[in-house]
Amino acid sequence: MTLLRAGEAEQMGNTTRVARLSIQPAPQVGTPREPASGPAGLGRFIDQGFLVLADISGFTAFVTATELEHGPQIIATLLEKVMGQLSPPLEIQEVEGDAVFALGPDRTLQHPGSLLDSFGNAFVAFREGQRETSEPPTCSCGACERISALSLKIVAHYGSFLRQTVGGRAQAAGPNVILAHRLLKNRVDRRGGYLLLTDAARQRMGVDPTGAGWRAHTESYEHLGDIPLLVGDVESVWVDTVPSSETASVGESTP
Repeated sequence: MTLLRAGEAEQMGNTTRVARLSIQPAPQVGTPREPASGPAGLGRFIDQGFLVLADISGFTAFVTATELEHGPQIIATLLEKVMGQLSPPLEIQEVEGDAVFALGPDRTLQHPGSLLDSFGNAFVAFREGQRETSEPPTCSCGACERISALSLKIVAHYGSFLRQTVGGRAQAAGPNVILAHRLLKNRVDRRGGYLLLTDAARQRMGVDPTGAGWRAHTESYEHLGDIPLLVGDVESVWVDTVPSSETASVGESTP
């Protein structure tokens, strides 16, 4: 089994497949860019843009039930694969254990609709990582045998957030940051990977909510209220880009 060391995001090269969702973005409406920085002399400012979390489902069960030598390394490899597809165009804000938190400010993200491709490619890269770390089956440890139990979900929200520095580390804060993280714990009933877009993200990306491949969903959180969402089936992206024999080797994913 070949594993990446921390910090070495593997280039997918010619094996990278441009994953396309079945939904075509609607025409974009221009939005004025936010200022590149806050008032002169201040270390904090309000920014506007996308807040994206790519989360590995099944992480806790995987890490606690597998060998220390392989389990965390496999997670790191898969996260690096995903990060390599999200950034650019997004900025990686932080790695949060089993998730990657990324930002896409209006002042740098010129084509919001292109995020659909980035999300699809991240899902394909995740599945590529699963296949590469489990084939050929040279290792029979619990971690390597349980790779197929992992899946990826991506949550995307759009709104304003505070940029600040705390203890020398850059931080994004505010209600929209809280909402994006809360959405990782949801009631979406499906197996495998999926996209979850808030209504604000959907509008900014120009996604047609009536398009094939999307279904409406609502979550409700204390202090945040009811949140209208779209759930996108990205499992079909992987199925459409590799032979059925390879898909079968990866196996079913857990929610």
